[in-house]
Amino acid sequence: MTDFTHDAILDATGLNCPEPVMMLHKHVRELVSGGVLKVIATDPSTRRDIPKFCIFLGHELLGQQEDAGTYLYWIRKKAD
Repeated sequence: MTDFTHDAILDATGLNCPEPVMMLHKHVRELVSGGVLKVIATDPSTRRDIPKFCIFLGHELLGQQEDAGTYLYWIRKKAD
């Protein structure tokens, strides 16, 4: 199991599309430039939505993994 050092956590457990990405957008905005956000989600659509979110907005997806229906993501906020 991989775990990156992170500055903040977003627990989107139990939320369905589009809520996890909407919350992700808010949390990334509040994160310091270069900071790492760990996201915990249970919606399988996040496997598609979160990588696309990162590509579209220029953030770095450091890692992602799935464990028994829980999806974990580590996102580094782009430099301002």
